[in-house]
Amino acid sequence: MSAVKTLEAVARDRVGKGAARAVRRQGKIPAVVYGAGQPPVSIAVDLIRTRTLIYAGGFKTTVFEITTGGKKVRAIPRDFQLDPVTGAPLHVDFLRVVSGQTVVVEVPVHFVNEDKAPGIKQKGGTLNIALHTLPIDVAPDQIPDAIEVDLTGRQIGDVIHASDLKLPAGTYTGEGTDPVANIVPPTVLGAEVEAEEAAIAEAQAAESAEEKAETETASEEKTEE
Repeated sequence: MSAVKTLEAVARDRVGKGAARAVRRQGKIPAVVYGAGQPPVSIAVDLIRTRTLIYAGGFKTTVFEITTGGKKVRAIPRDFQLDPVTGAPLHVDFLRVVSGQTVVVEVPVHFVNEDKAPGIKQKGGTLNIALHTLPIDVAPDQIPDAIEVDLTGRQIGDVIHASDLKLPAGTYTGEGTDPVANIVPPTVLGAEVEAEEAAIAEAQAAESAEEKAETETASEEKTEE
């Protein structure tokens, strides 16, 4: 389970585009904390700290204890915006979490024991992943870091459905028949391309030889004249 992380913040008394730009000039990011039947609170968090957390992975499945002016609140990121050019965070939305509440989060799927899947290891098949994350309805303090999919014994043609997975906690919000991954046969595209290229080369060689023969014949006829 993901550990609760701390995050320092300062209150914002002004909102709007102008106020947001002023916050960013100070090396911070505007953010808001909402939910749990309470009014939204505008805050600002450190740019470098937040950027590091986002790019480290698992940001939207981590519960944060946010301290603002001596007051602490637990919240989970629901959304964030990045600058399309620089990739720097521009804004973060946090959802308050309270006891007894569940949240829907996208938990990453990790595939393990690929070397123990005969369809991949011995027969050269490829793991085709349909879902890289699964939406799970789960208590905030039980959010798993990842959902592991064991590939041991898997053969070419096997399809792994959501219902085949054992969740560490929570409930999958999709359908049990949703395909998560399957193992497909090895591609023969490379061999087909090589055969096609060889045929083209052979045709070009034949055409070149024919042109050369025609040129030599024409030259001989001209000499005889």
